[in-house]
Amino acid sequence: MGPPLLLACLLAPLCARGASPAQPGAAAPQAWRQQEAPRRVKRAWVIPPISVSENHKRIPHLLVQIKSDKQQPGGVIYSIKGPGVDEEPLGIFSIDKFSGKVFLNAMLDREENDRYRLRAFALDLGGVTLEDPTDLEIIVVDQNDNRPLFRQDVFTGRVVEGAEPGTCVMTVDATDADDPDTDNAALRYSILEQGAAAMFSINATTGEICTARPGLDRETMGVYNLTVQAADMSGDGLTTTAMAVIYLEDINDNPPEFTKEEFSMEVEEQAAGVDVGKVFVHDKDLAGSPSWLAKFTILEGDPEGVFAIRTDPHTNDGVLSVVKPLDHEVRDRFELTVSVQNERPLEPSAPASPRALATVRVRVRDVNEAPVFRENPRRISVLEGTPPGTAITTYTASDPDTHQIQTLSYALLYDPADWLQLDPHAGTVRTKRELLHPSAFLQGGWYIALVLARDDAEPPLSATGTLSIEIVEVNDHAPQLQPPAGVLCGRPGRGGTLLLGATDDDRPPHGAPFHFQLSPQHPQLARNWSIARFNVTHAVLAVLAELPEGPYSLPLLLRDSGTPPREQQQLLNVSVCHCGRDGTCLDGVLAAATAGAGITLGALMIILGSTILLLVLAGLGAARVRGRRRALRKGLLQCSRDDMRDNILNYDEQGGGEEDQDAYDINQLRHPELFSPRTKPPLRRDAPLRSGTPLAPRKLPSSPSDIEDFINEGLEAADSDPSVPPYDTALIYDYEGSGSVASPLSSIVSSLTDEDQDYDYLSEWGPRFRRLADLYGH
Repeated sequence: MGPPLLLACLLAPLCARGASPAQPGAAAPQAWRQQEAPRRVKRAWVIPPISVSENHKRIPHLLVQIKSDKQQPGGVIYSIKGPGVDEEPLGIFSIDKFSGKVFLNAMLDREENDRYRLRAFALDLGGVTLEDPTDLEIIVVDQNDNRPLFRQDVFTGRVVEGAEPGTCVMTVDATDADDPDTDNAALRYSILEQGAAAMFSINATTGEICTARPGLDRETMGVYNLTVQAADMSGDGLTTTAMAVIYLEDINDNPPEFTKEEFSMEVEEQAAGVDVGKVFVHDKDLAGSPSWLAKFTILEGDPEGVFAIRTDPHTNDGVLSVVKPLDHEVRDRFELTVSVQNERPLEPSAPASPRALATVRVRVRDVNEAPVFRENPRRISVLEGTPPGTAITTYTASDPDTHQIQTLSYALLYDPADWLQLDPHAGTVRTKRELLHPSAFLQGGWYIALVLARDDAEPPLSATGTLSIEIVEVNDHAPQLQPPAGVLCGRPGRGGTLLLGATDDDRPPHGAPFHFQLSPQHPQLARNWSIARFNVTHAVLAVLAELPEGPYSLPLLLRDSGTPPREQQQLLNVSVCHCGRDGTCLDGVLAAATAGAGITLGALMIILGSTILLLVLAGLGAARVRGRRRALRKGLLQCSRDDMRDNILNYDEQGGGEEDQDAYDINQLRHPELFSPRTKPPLRRDAPLRSGTPLAPRKLPSSPSDIEDFINEGLEAADSDPSVPPYDTALIYDYEGSGSVASPLSSIVSSLTDEDQDYDYLSEWGPRFRRLADLYGH
């Protein structure tokens, strides 16, 4: 073991010795090493913490000296490392590398760093480590060098007025940067100044401020300003101050009061929704708070509810207003009793006082009032066509100013059609010209006029009355046939009907429903024609017997449903045309041309133009068909001369099976010339007369895009062939016999894979399936 290392300290004695392991190459007697081996070795380089006061002004200051007796003096080099030496903050500590003295080179601040932990090293002159590094801890001792600091300069608190003593308001608190474990940071609070009343106290330890005595009154003092102090060293050290502002919150402890007992006001009659005047009050409570806001009530003097009183939110005064029109002739003055109180009830602690009352006298001032039409609007009814000069009504107004003698005069203010005349003194209304209906001046059958009534006061006032005149409809028009002409098929039951309509210039109930009938003066018309009602405005004309083509004029009698009814005989021009298959006219242009006077020249020109356009389109279509036929003749199948029916049947012919002996003979289709009858085939009645003999067999289309044209041409040829059965005849296209012992073909696809399918049964289906049986059977 190596020799022990001796450490000497100026602030604390050396308190530990120890042994260190032997260094390589150390020259020590073997006997000494054997003598020391059994001893317990203490840990070397153990230095107790070194304490130094902050703010030490004698710089440099010796902190400690470390020595090593391992070698001769001057043969050991000492060094230290750590914060304050070679780490931030730099330059605070240093060491004499030969003597081992550690110095303090700058003043310390405990609030920045309360301790420093360094590492000490011992090396020989060659730089070889003699001892293991050890810790050197330097503790900074606190001094009372920091004043307490309040967290804020001004503290604010609130408490209701009249609060009981001991009611806590707020807490002020301060901090001290000194060591909290010493008296340097032990704070005490006090109130330095709060006024002569001393209404508040403070807890010296916690800083809580509470009320100290009763009598807090916001109306007397609303804000208290307190100067509070915090001192360290338990109140004997450094001090600091702050302000504590305490606001008293208002309570309703003061009722409102009228500024005087009587108020006088004046208002004009017929005024409504206007303010008459104000009643003034005073309240000591906080302005704008619910404890200050007043509420007014009219107790007496207004049984009809003519007046209303509300509170001005800005001034807290009562505003009296008129809600119903006043009439000076009925009542010229009012005396009201008004009370006032707060919106919020008084606090129980407030002194009791009677409710404040005031008397309000209101005088109604007489003014000139406008005339009044008691019946407005005035509604009357006048027959259509009333002759000029007929008195229809007397429309007058009254003057509400009964205490004044005034004369009223009348004038027409609005008469858009100039139909009326008015007596300016009596107010009698007469017709100026015949009242007509319909008219652009009527609104739903009513004519609106305005009458002006004016008095002779200064200044004069006027009123307007509305005169609504209903023009009563008179049945003075017979219904008119619309249209007066038409076209229909001349065959009964095959489109031989025509829908007839009528219009009437009269309004209901003098119009529809209309009654249509053939003229009674021509009873022979009933043999060929009939009229049946379709709805209230239309009827259906029908043909009873087949009529030749040509124009017909039918006298009809039309009658409306008015009181009394009006009827009129009119001519209906009917053009009977050639009937088509669906009951329509085949030649629309001819029918339209023969419709008579019912078709104007313009309509006829439109019909002719449309016909020409259709002919042009038909010609273009025919040219396109001919072009496609030429293409077919040059197709790939041009060399084929097989019959069309043979081409269709050459794909396959399965018949009804080998046992089917009743099937259709296919030779009749393959060689139709051998089985054609000698006699002329019967002609179809529904075939067009212009249809000739059937065309020769056609060539198959050369491309798939021409299949549609091929089918359409075949359809047209079949429809035009008079030797085939008519289109509505039930046809049997094929007959496959009475049955077959073969199974249905649907069983072939009953399995999705060839391995699961048994095809041996194909040999039982007859000779036509033997080839399949050979291919797929086992």
